[in-house]
Amino acid sequence: MTRPLPGILAMAAIVVASNILVQFLFGQWLTWGAFTYPLAFLVTDVMNRVYGVAAARSVVFTGFVVGVACSFVGTQITGEFGPLVTLRIALGSGLAFLTAQLLDVAVFDRLREGRWWRAPLASTLIGSTVDTALFFTIAFSAWLSVIEPANDVGWANEALPLLGLGPVVPLWMSLAVADWAVKLALALIALVPFRLIVGRLMAQIA
Repeated sequence: MTRPLPGILAMAAIVVASNILVQFLFGQWLTWGAFTYPLAFLVTDVMNRVYGVAAARSVVFTGFVVGVACSFVGTQITGEFGPLVTLRIALGSGLAFLTAQLLDVAVFDRLREGRWWRAPLASTLIGSTVDTALFFTIAFSAWLSVIEPANDVGWANEALPLLGLGPVVPLWMSLAVADWAVKLALALIALVPFRLIVGRLMAQIA
């Protein structure tokens, strides 16, 4: 447990920071949390490369527990429109995080023998896509209103042009696409710190 401890602490910090920053808007389609949360995939991939699958999974489960705790705290805080975290948001966040991160670990492990960039890039792209699809669908789609009937998500289902330009879709789909685009961009950018951090940790171990 000692070796992946920095990864566990980093994951916990990212989850806490993202849960706080998601309350603040960045433009029309994003929150500040969209820029911190994708770093969770970087932490998982570094742990996977340096310490292996078991260490990566321990980091993921730590992030999940911290996320559940943050969601619980959020449900106890009432904002202008009710609790800061609804049941659907808590459920979507937890399921999306755990599913996407464990998928990231599995894909990375399958591709770890290829070129150095292949495993982190492919695992992060796949994990990020699943994470976005699960979270926004569970948290905001009208199709799943049965999960929490008292939670009015009408605002998220307002019909608007996709990102203000494309076909008319529910608002939450624009939010999802914007979030997904940030994750994809950061997946590419994160290859640089991934390479540097892995190199440094491997040198320390050798």
